[in-house]
Formats: sequence, structure tokens, C-alpha cells
Amino acid sequence: MKGLLLLLIDLLRRFVRNLDPVLMPALLVLMGIGLVTQYSASNESVRGVAMQGAFYLVGLGGLWVVSRLPLLLLKQATPAIFVLSMLPMVAVLFIGSGKYGNHWINLGFFNVQPAELCKLTLPMLLAWHFDRHRMPPSLPVLLGALAIIAVPVGLTLLQRDLGTAVLILATGVFVLFLAGTAWWWWGAAAVLGGGGFAIAMWAPMEWLWFLRPYQQERILTFRSPDNDPMGAGWNILQSQIAIGGGGLTGKGWGQGTQSHLNYLPEHTTDFAFSVLAEDFGWLGVALVLALYLLLIARCLWIAAESRDGYARLLAGAIGLSLFAFVFVNGGMIAGLLPVVGVPMPLLSYGGTSAVSILLGFGLVMAIRAHRPVHR
Repeated sequence: MKGLLLLLIDLLRRFVRNLDPVLMPALLVLMGIGLVTQYSASNESVRGVAMQGAFYLVGLGGLWVVSRLPLLLLKQATPAIFVLSMLPMVAVLFIGSGKYGNHWINLGFFNVQPAELCKLTLPMLLAWHFDRHRMPPSLPVLLGALAIIAVPVGLTLLQRDLGTAVLILATGVFVLFLAGTAWWWWGAAAVLGGGGFAIAMWAPMEWLWFLRPYQQERILTFRSPDNDPMGAGWNILQSQIAIGGGGLTGKGWGQGTQSHLNYLPEHTTDFAFSVLAEDFGWLGVALVLALYLLLIARCLWIAAESRDGYARLLAGAIGLSLFAFVFVNGGMIAGLLPVVGVPMPLLSYGGTSAVSILLGFGLVMAIRAHRPVHR
């Protein structure tokens, strides 16, 4: 009996060997909160919770496999992984479906959103690209990186998914930042980006002729949701009511009126965080934000500890990308940013998003578990 127990302990130790002791518990708690939130948001739909749980299990399986891969193998396979991720990005333009464009590929019992995977494969390829050159990068190397970024961003824009395109762009920009790009580049980008945002938010609609009608409507709603409270402004106003109605401790699990009375739109996906805020109040919000902060800080710590350029850039970009996803969704549901259809990581319903995020953390765990690779 003692020998069997020791064998089981040894097998368990081997099984969890590469799973990070900080990232893994935080992810499990966050996924548990996600399932609890989905149960409430879906009006106690066991099927919806079971589907999301199945997505989590697939993602965790992928995380476990990726965490055990040698870093050198991951680095060598990166170009091929990126090319493979571009194939469904092209295919979705012809066979995809979606509310406002071609975002999803229907596989029968669930949909796949190829653009979600680009949030992972783009920083992988950029890290590989910069690792092959001396840093800080020269102008030709930067131009090559911008060309790489343009491919998935351009394909996502062709799918008419501006929100996801912006987030994919952000994942690439984070790698540029971590690679040591000159500060004057960032000053120029801040001026251009800030100016473009100001024009988009406050300029007459005639200046934004290149945007689609629903995108123009979202900007107008962001400017003043009270102008059409029963129409375009409904989403933001109901989300703000849900967040404010939760108070400090919330109304109780499954007791939120905005989601259960169907006032809050997209309550299982884009506005799932609003459901959590109404059910569990600011204490629940603070717990989830603390978990996100822990995940981000751990990724940045692992990046700082790595002596390999590819590993350092990739781990840092994954951590900063999580910050961007949380910031955009949080700003959107609070009315601080336009509604762009971005899910809250591991909280909103969605299979491709959950799997890609967990695979990303599998990469971070592989970076931590394996010895640095020297060129």
C-alpha cells in the first residue's frame, strides 16, 4: 500500500511538474467564477455552463501539453504555427458567418473564431522575428515587424471586426515595446493615435464616412447614450444600471434584475462582467480584477527572469495583452469606451477565446519550466 501511494504521488508530481504554482490556481479560480457567472447570466442554463466547462477542459488540456513542450521546439515551430493560423483567417472570408461580418466558422456543434488565435500567434512570430536580430531593433527590422502585424490585422478588418482587429494590433504593439523600440516612435504613435481617437470620438459623422453605419452608431452612442435610451444607447445604460445596482456586496447570485429580466443585452458574452458586478457587487469585481492583476504580474515576472529573447518578449506580450483585453471590456461595459464586442477573458461565454487564452498561459508556463535557450 505504501509503495502504491508513493507511486501515485510520483505520478501526480510528474503530471503537475510544469504547471506554474501561481498561474494555475489563479486560472482555476477565475474559470470557476466564470462558470458561476455564466450560470446566473444564462438564467440557470445547465447546458450553457456545461458547454463553457467543456471549452475550459479543452483549453486546460492544451495548456498542459504546451507547458511540457521544449522552448527550442516552440521557437523553431513558430513560423509554421503562424502560417497555419492564417489559413482559417482566409477561409472565414468565404465560408464564415456573423452578425456584422464573417467572424465565425460553423463546425456544427460550435463556432470557431479564427481571429482569436491570432492574438497568440502574432506575438509568437514577432518574438521569433526580433530574437533573430540584435535589439534594440533597426529600422528594417521594425518595418518587417509592421508588415507581419499588417497581415492578421488586415484580414480581421476584412472580416469587419474592428474591435478584434484593434486587440490583435495591441498584441503586436506590446512586442514592439518590449523589444526596445526607440521612444520617439512611441511619441509619434501617441500623437497619431490620440489624434485619431479624438477625431473618431468627436468629429462630425461626415468625416467618418469610411466607417460602417453600425460603427458610426456605436460612436454616436458613446458620445451621448442618453440621446437614444430605448435604442442605440440601451446597451450601455443597462450595463451601467447593472454595475451601479450591485453596490458593495451585490444583489446575490442569480438575483440580478438586469440580466434575469432581459434588460441587459449579450449578458453571457460581452456584458458578462456587468452580470458579475450586479450579483456580487464591488467586492466580486475587486476579486476578479485582483486575479487578473496577479496573472499579469506573474507573466511579467517570468519575462523579466528569462535570459532568452524569444521567451522574454513572448511572456511579456501575453501578460500585457491580458491587460488590454480586460481594460477594453471593462471600459466598454462602464461606458468609458465604445462598444466593440470584446469578451472579458475567461468570464464571457466563448470557446475559441477561452482556449486561446489558456494556450497562451501554457506558453508562459513552458517558458518558466524550461531552461533558457541560448543562440
